[in-house]
Amino acid sequence: MLPIFFLAFLLQTGAEQAEKKASPNVLMISIDDLNDWVGVLGAHPNAQTPNIDRLANKGMLFTNAHCQAPICGPSRASIMSGLRPSTTGIYGQINDDKIRESNFILQDIAFLPQYFEKNGYKTLGVGKIFHKHAPEGVFQVSGGRIKGFGPRPEKRLKWDQKGTSTDWGAFPEQNSLMNDYSYAQWAKKELHKEQDGPFFMAVGFIRPHVPWHAPKSWFDKYPLDEIVLPEYIANDLDDLPEMARRVAFKGMMPTTDWAIESGEWSKIVQAYLACISFVDHQVGVVLDALDKSPHKDNTIVLLWSDHGYELGEKGSFGKHTLWSESTRVPLIVKLPQQQKNKSFGQAVELLDIYPTLLELAGLPKNLLNEGSSLVPLIEGDEDPNAVAITTYGRNNHSLINTTHRYIRYEDGSEELYDLQNDPGEHINLASSKKSDEIKVKLLCQVPELNAPWALGSFNDVNEYFQSSSQEK
Repeated sequence: MLPIFFLAFLLQTGAEQAEKKASPNVLMISIDDLNDWVGVLGAHPNAQTPNIDRLANKGMLFTNAHCQAPICGPSRASIMSGLRPSTTGIYGQINDDKIRESNFILQDIAFLPQYFEKNGYKTLGVGKIFHKHAPEGVFQVSGGRIKGFGPRPEKRLKWDQKGTSTDWGAFPEQNSLMNDYSYAQWAKKELHKEQDGPFFMAVGFIRPHVPWHAPKSWFDKYPLDEIVLPEYIANDLDDLPEMARRVAFKGMMPTTDWAIESGEWSKIVQAYLACISFVDHQVGVVLDALDKSPHKDNTIVLLWSDHGYELGEKGSFGKHTLWSESTRVPLIVKLPQQQKNKSFGQAVELLDIYPTLLELAGLPKNLLNEGSSLVPLIEGDEDPNAVAITTYGRNNHSLINTTHRYIRYEDGSEELYDLQNDPGEHINLASSKKSDEIKVKLLCQVPELNAPWALGSFNDVNEYFQSSSQEK
């Protein structure tokens, strides 16, 4: 007969293992520079994203989701730390391994994967999760990131300006030569493995980040004569304050007028759409692998993009602005075994990802998180006063709810848009006396803390806005 203390040990161990096994896995998929041109969001009629759509059609789609910063590094640092850019001072690009040194607030912070690790999860990551991949030690198992945003042809196909990787056209010949193909295959292999406990896996895809290259088969899905161009008003910026024009400056990028005169606009849109469909296919590879894995019935899936992208709507191409083209992003959550979709129009933030995943996984709250869990919203508790805040540079904030977008710049200048009557954000109402009430209501939600620029990031806002590039 076994000693009583040994029986007790076995029972306790068995209970702990059962509890550990019951904890849901997390599969987090991130996409770089993907705006709202996704089928289920209905923002562009040509967009073909069957795999992202099927995830949304079985999960929960947040149709009014916005990033914390309209540029990769700050947006991703915010998601992974659970802190606003205005709290950390990370307003510009920053080396992954320098994040902790950039601000004392971040020295002891548990990044999202690390918080799961501390609560008994195995953590795995591949591709672009932070700005490059991840700070050293954030993932227990790393598939790494293949260097650069390539592959690229020996000579640029269309655009050769310094300070940007922007270019467009069909290249290379095969999907297998694309970095994102490798990331999807790595995730597929890992998902097929048995695990002895719950896992947190992050898969970070690069496309549709520039250069807009993908094999020709993806371009063929979008015949040039069927391309629908975005809405463009030549004098759209005339009613904006000078600070707004300076923030929106993208000197290394094509202008919309150039794209029209050169006949390249349709080709740029085609290339961006081709890259979207290519990366959607890689998302499908990962989702199919999950469905065929032993983890299919016990895994939370969450998909997001780090920020949007302008395709000529405001006179140029790129991100780096505080309008919806740069801030609105796909955000989808699917619970284990969920089959019925839900859609939510309340303004939400990518900052909400961290606390939402903790609550869905049954983990303790991280009291340092500045976002809000979306679980109450999922359960039907809508917040009519909810706003999403996007920050670009110190003291430049954009706030959006279900009816208005309000932008406040560091010099006190403003923009205000009535989204119900002007969804394209063309008519600036900030100077109208009738707008004072809504401005005051939103102004009181502008972050009070605006930390100095973080060490290792750009430290002069004027320099930054005049030299910002698509890849630093």
